[in-house]
Amino acid sequence: MEFFTNDLLSPTMAIVLIILAGFTSMLTAAFGAGGGLLLLVVMASIMPMSAVIPVHGLVQLGSNANRMLLTFRFIDRHMLLYFSLGGIVGALGASLLVAELPLELMKIAVGLFVIYLLWGVTPAIRETSNLWRILAGMFTSFMSMFVGASGPLVGSCMHVNGYDKMRFTATFSSCMTFQHCLKAFVYGAIGFSFWQWLPLILAMVASGAIGTWLGIKLLKKLPTEKFKLIFRVVLSVMCLQLIWQATSELI
Repeated sequence: MEFFTNDLLSPTMAIVLIILAGFTSMLTAAFGAGGGLLLLVVMASIMPMSAVIPVHGLVQLGSNANRMLLTFRFIDRHMLLYFSLGGIVGALGASLLVAELPLELMKIAVGLFVIYLLWGVTPAIRETSNLWRILAGMFTSFMSMFVGASGPLVGSCMHVNGYDKMRFTATFSSCMTFQHCLKAFVYGAIGFSFWQWLPLILAMVASGAIGTWLGIKLLKKLPTEKFKLIFRVVLSVMCLQLIWQATSELI
């Protein structure tokens, strides 16, 4: 078990994270999103905060890449293309500020924004224009560098497009895969050492692959309407937890 740990993490906590990676991947594959945010909250409670976002990003990269491959033929390629173009701009902008902005305030802003998109009045921007897709990629990629689990935010952007469950999962996973690649590049460029965490990351990615496979099996058995309701409820609960955690840290 020592292979999976370093001086900053105990063997017991490493086992917890490996198991949780599988469970949260299954949750995300089955219900559309939410697993990444749950994983982030747990990681933030047991790992050094300086390592949480980059390590979480690589684990989620593996999880989303697996899910993307399993649902590849359902991807909305136009959404992925324009989202990625905006994502590059957002990541470049975030690289200039990544060590400056307070994480807690960013968490609160994201949580409130996602809850509004899920339950508030549908914004007129839901027209799914190419400009909207670029702006969605730019904004969510920028936020991802500071918040970590941008899945609820990206999921909300997909939600307003009205995709069915398979197209949603495929497009969401492909956009998140690209976004996590950008995150790895930015954090690597500013000097974060991924190597000391690599064994744990690989173990969590492997566990996530199993969870993704199980989640896809469950996804295919869920009625579309039930899927949409579960998706909104799961995201809302995760966002409330995110807001509560950030508020507690500020007080």
